[in-house]
Amino acid sequence: MKIPYHFGPMGGGGPPPGGPGRGGPGRHGPMMADEKPRDFKKTLKTLLAYLKPYRYAIILTLILSIAGTVFAIIGPKLMGDATTVLFQGAMQKMMGVPGAVIDFAYIGRIVLILLGLYVAATAFQYAQGWVMSGIAMKMTYQLRKNIAEKIDKLPLKYFDKKTHGEVISYLSNDIDVMSNILSQNFSQIVTSVTMIVGVLAMMLWISWMMTLAAMVIMPIALILIRFIVKRSQKYFRMNQAYLGHINGHVEEMFTGHNVMKAYNGEEKSIKKFDGMNEQLYVAGWKSHFFATAMMPVMQFISNLGYIGVSILGGYLVVRKTIQVGDILAFIQYVRTFTQTIAQTTNIANTLQMTVAAAERVFEFLEEEEEEPDPADAKKLEKVTGHVTFDSVHFGYSPDKIIINDFSAKIKPGQKVAIVGPTGAGKTTLVKLLMRFYDINSGGIYVDGLDIREMKRENLREMFGMVLQDTWLFNGTIRENIRYGNFTATDDEVVAAAKMAYVDAFVHALPHGYDFELNEETSNLSQGQKQLVTIARAFLADPKILILDEATSSVDTRTEVLIQKAMEELTRDRTAFVIAHRLSTIRNADIILVMRDGDIVEQGNHKELLEAKGFYASLYQSQFETAESEG
Repeated sequence: MKIPYHFGPMGGGGPPPGGPGRGGPGRHGPMMADEKPRDFKKTLKTLLAYLKPYRYAIILTLILSIAGTVFAIIGPKLMGDATTVLFQGAMQKMMGVPGAVIDFAYIGRIVLILLGLYVAATAFQYAQGWVMSGIAMKMTYQLRKNIAEKIDKLPLKYFDKKTHGEVISYLSNDIDVMSNILSQNFSQIVTSVTMIVGVLAMMLWISWMMTLAAMVIMPIALILIRFIVKRSQKYFRMNQAYLGHINGHVEEMFTGHNVMKAYNGEEKSIKKFDGMNEQLYVAGWKSHFFATAMMPVMQFISNLGYIGVSILGGYLVVRKTIQVGDILAFIQYVRTFTQTIAQTTNIANTLQMTVAAAERVFEFLEEEEEEPDPADAKKLEKVTGHVTFDSVHFGYSPDKIIINDFSAKIKPGQKVAIVGPTGAGKTTLVKLLMRFYDINSGGIYVDGLDIREMKRENLREMFGMVLQDTWLFNGTIRENIRYGNFTATDDEVVAAAKMAYVDAFVHALPHGYDFELNEETSNLSQGQKQLVTIARAFLADPKILILDEATSSVDTRTEVLIQKAMEELTRDRTAFVIAHRLSTIRNADIILVMRDGDIVEQGNHKELLEAKGFYASLYQSQFETAESEG
C-alpha cells in the first residue's frame, strides 16, 4: 500500500489511556517457566485446528516416532539374549562340559540385528524431527502472516491501549515459543508415552517380580520430582522478572544516555543496576541449581532401584527363573523408564508454556477489527481538496462525546488552522479526517464524497503529513524521501529535496543523498530531519496537507528555511495546520478554536479577535508572554 504521508506520533488530544495492558518489565522477554493458560482446553482446541491442515504429516510423524521408539525398546532385550549366550557358553567351558562352545555366530547375528535396529531407529527419529520441524515452521509462518494482516485490520484505538512491545512479542517471543516447542517436544510426547508403555511391557515380560521391585521406588521419584519442579518454578519466575527489570533499565539508560550524563546520574544508575544485578544473580543461581538437581536425584533413585533389581535378579538367576542377560536388559529398561518419567514431567511444563503462548496469540487474532471498507467503494479520480464537516459527533467511548455537532466547509486551497490549549482535541480532528477513527454521527466529505464510502487506502493517498515529531528510519536520505512516492525517480527525489532546502545541506554529508541515517536518526539535526520530512511530502504531491508546527526546537536560520518550505508546500493545496503559536496563523482562511474537545469558535483572525472570545484571550496571553520574555 502506498503511504505518501509522514506518519508518526501525533501529539496531544489523543484518547484517554485504555488502562494497563499486560506489558511491563520482563513481560516480553522469554516466557516465565510456570506461566499457565487461563482456558487450556479452548486454546488447545484452537491450536489443533491450526495443525489440522498438516494432519497427514503429523500422522506420519507419529508413526515414525513410534517405530523408532519400538526399535530402541527391542535393543536391550536382544543384547541381553546375546549376553546370556555368551555367559552360558563361557560357564560351560569353565566347568569342562564336553562339546561346550560359545555360539559366536548367534551373537554375531544379534549384533547385526542390533546395528540394523539402532540405525533404523536413528533414521526414523531423524525423519520425524525433519517432518515435525517443517510442520512447526509452516504453522508459525502462517501465524506470523495472520498477525501481520491482523495489525492492518485493527482500529487505532487498539494500539492506544496496548504497548508496542506487547504486539511485537506476539510476532517474536510467543510464536517462537510455540515453534520451538512444537518442533522439539511434540513428537517427544508420543515418544515418551510409547517408551513408558513399551519399556513397562518389556519389564513385565522379563520378570513381573523385578518389575514390582523397580516400581516401589517410583512414588519416591515422583514426589522428589514434584518437589524440585515446584521449588524451581518460583526461582525461574523471579529470574525472568529480574531479567526484564535489568533489561529495561539498561535500555532506558542507553536511550536516555545524554540526559543521564547531563544530570550526573551515572552513580545512581550504576547503583540501581548493581542492586538489580544482585537480585538476578541470586534468583539465577537458585533456578539453575534446582534445574540441574533433577538429574542427580533421578540417578540416586535409579541407583536404589538397581540395588533392589540386582539383588532380586541374582536370587532369581540362582533359582534359574531368569537368565543373566535378562538382568542386564532389565537394568537398562529401569534406567530408561526413570529418565522418561523425568522427561515427561518437563514436557508437561513446556506444554503449559506452549498453550499459554498460543492463548496470547489467539486472543490477539480474535480482537475486534475495524469496520471493513465498503464492497462498492468509490474513488475520486481528481481531488480538488474541498472538505466538509457536517454535524460531526465523536467520542472515544460512546458514552462520552467530545466533539458535538461540528460543521465547517473548507474550499480547495484554503488554509485551516486548528488552535487550542494542550489536550483540547486538535489532533483528534485530524484523526477523524484521515479516518483513523470513525465518527459517531454526521459526515465528513472530500469533494462531496463521504469518506466512509472510500477505501481507507485511497482516502489516505490524498493526504500528506508533516508532524512536529519527525519519523525517519534507518536508511539513506534518498530512501527516506522516496517513502513519499515509491515509484519516484532519483531526479524527482532531488527536485523535492531542493524545494524543501534539503539539497542545501545534503552535499556537506558523506555520500550526499546516500548518507546512511543510524537507527536513532541522531546523526542529523532536528531541523535537517524536519526538512527531509517536508521533502517527502513534496514528493508525494498531495492535494490535502496536515501540518503540525515544526519549528519549536530548531535554530532561527533553520526555522526560516522550514517556514519557507512549508509556505511553498501549502501553495494551491488545502492545508490543515495544528497551530501552537497563534502569531504564525494570522493569515489562515479559517481558524477552528478547540476547547475540551469541542470547536467553540471559528472564523478568521480578525473576526475572532473582534469577537473577544476564547481565541482572543489565547492570543492576548501569548502576546503578553512574548512581550515579557522580550
